Amino acid sequence: MDRFVSTFTNKIDAKGRVSVPASFRAVLERDGYAGGIYCYPSLDAPALDAGGERLAQKIDGLLSGLPDYSDERDELSVALYGDVQILSIDGDGRIVVPEGLRAHAGLDAAVTFVGLGDKFQMWEPQRFEKRRQEARNKVQVTRKLFAAGSRSASDGSSGDGGARE
Repeated sequence: MDRFVSTFTNKIDAKGRVSVPASFRAVLERDGYAGGIYCYPSLDAPALDAGGERLAQKIDGLLSGLPDYSDERDELSVALYGDVQILSIDGDGRIVVPEGLRAHAGLDAAVTFVGLGDKFQMWEPQRFEKRRQEARNKVQVTRKLFAAGSRSASDGSSGDGGARE
């Protein structure tokens, strides 16, 4: 599998180390893992975004779509690459999350690793449970919109009352 999937919660030990889930480490290795995980504060959540080369390539793609020397490109570069820390994985599959990153995500005794496809996030477990519930609630609403849209597409209706030219 080439995607970060599933959710795992691991304890932070007395030295501030936490084990990265084995399935996540396997994805990182296939992704061209070069000895470290790219990790930065999430732009819109009390969590950390993390990943390997694929995440760095996605960031590069976002930036390449913006004009050189534009304020938007500079701001996104600072917010993403300026705050990136490269976390080394030790021989036992553990990382040490620096204090600044831990403070942003409110990490203390445990970390919930959440697979998001091309990247993963690290959350304080209780905060993630609230986030998961919010996401599920929103999906219940939007799922109905997707279902209505797929019915329109599959039955050939155009949403215009069936009028055709």
